[in-house]
Parts: sequence; structure tokens; C-alpha cells
Amino acid sequence: MMTPAPDHPVQFGGTDAAERPLTRSIIRGMLNKCPNCGSGKLFRAFLKPVDNCAACGEAMHHHRSDDLPPYLTIFVIGHVILGGYMLTDLVWPLPMWLTFAIWAPATLLSALLIIQPIKGGVISLQWALRLHGFGGHSDDHDVYEIPGRDKP
Repeated sequence: MMTPAPDHPVQFGGTDAAERPLTRSIIRGMLNKCPNCGSGKLFRAFLKPVDNCAACGEAMHHHRSDDLPPYLTIFVIGHVILGGYMLTDLVWPLPMWLTFAIWAPATLLSALLIIQPIKGGVISLQWALRLHGFGGHSDDHDVYEIPGRDKP
């Protein structure tokens, strides 16, 4: 016997799950917009996110993007720049000094252009998945207790 689907959406942390679509949130973050409303700015400086959205008041101060944006930047830029270098070197072999003079600034500029959208996407991913306090719960480290050990 099948039971009918409930009339209410699935609840997580007091808000319904349909409110935070993953793709839309990541796109808004990559565009330097609040993942909640899409109109407020996500960053107050180059890589410093705002504490709260100026438009909707959504708290952004507890994000923990840590090292993921630089790793993703290195991964993407490494593949693009190395692929570009290898393709052009096959067609136009250049002296080493000229190769370095072209590809070093291209690498640096590309990394600076892509790291902020990637960090915005990571913050928005955390927001959409309700990680690190974005779901109304705290990230207490008591969850990671070692069984059999007494607390100090």
C-alpha cells in the first residue's frame, strides 16, 4: 500500500528545502551577489565577504571557505594555462624568456580574475547546503568526540 506524499515540503532547520536551489545559489555567488536574494553584494572587499547582506539581511559572517577557492583556482588555471601553452608552443616555438614574459602575466591575471567568483560560488554552495551555520544550527566540535575518551 502506498502512502500519499505529504502536502508540505521537507523541512531542514525550520525552513523548507525548496528555498535554496543549488544551481541558482552558486550562480548568484559567482556573480558577487547574495545567494539568498540575488541583489545584495557578497563581498565588501576583493576576497572579504560581507557580514550580512545589505538587501535581505542574510548572515554571511560564519562561512568557512578556507582553502577550497585557491585549490579550485589552481586546478582551473593550471589546466587552461598549461593547455594554452602546449598548444601555442606546438605552432609557434618561442624562446624561453618570451614564453615566460607571455605566460607568467597571463597566469597571474587569470588567477586574480577567477578567484573571487570561485570563492563566491563556494560560499553560496555552503549556504545552499546549509553548512557551517547557514542552516540555523551551530558547528559545535562536540560532534567529533572520540568514543571512550573523557571530556577535559
